Amino acid sequence: MKTFYTAVLAALLALPAAAHEYTAGDIVVDHPMAFETPKTARVGGGYLTITNGGDTADRLVSITAEGFDEVSIHETTTDDMGVARMSHVDGVELLAGETVTLVPGGLHIMFMGLDGDPFEVGEKIPATLTFEKAGTLDVTFNVESRRGHNADEMEHSNHEMNH
Repeated sequence: MKTFYTAVLAALLALPAAAHEYTAGDIVVDHPMAFETPKTARVGGGYLTITNGGDTADRLVSITAEGFDEVSIHETTTDDMGVARMSHVDGVELLAGETVTLVPGGLHIMFMGLDGDPFEVGEKIPATLTFEKAGTLDVTFNVESRRGHNADEMEHSNHEMNH
């Protein structure tokens, strides 16, 4: 009986992960998400993890999502003086066998043109990722609450952005 409950528990725990993972060739995209935004926000950030399980490098070259003025890849860097700058990048290199995570305060996706239509918890944002070799991959970004996420990590990212 214990084995049965263990199997049921394992299956239940696997469901959310399977529902949030997308595959194109050797590329696996896991947990695309965005945080809720204030009503006055004009942009929202998107985050995810990309793993290249193949033997050759690939590259995320673009992202599109219907209903946004622009969707692009950005990187936040902090200089020696603690000044954070956000800049557009042309793509994300995905070396063979490596994983790249897009996070607040680092590489991330910018959804531009919210203009009074904020991201709300539970909202789903369909998007298409285009890879140089693996082609296109349709994903859904789930909008999540900032509560319950690592407060120290978020605090650190926000602190860097304010200097």
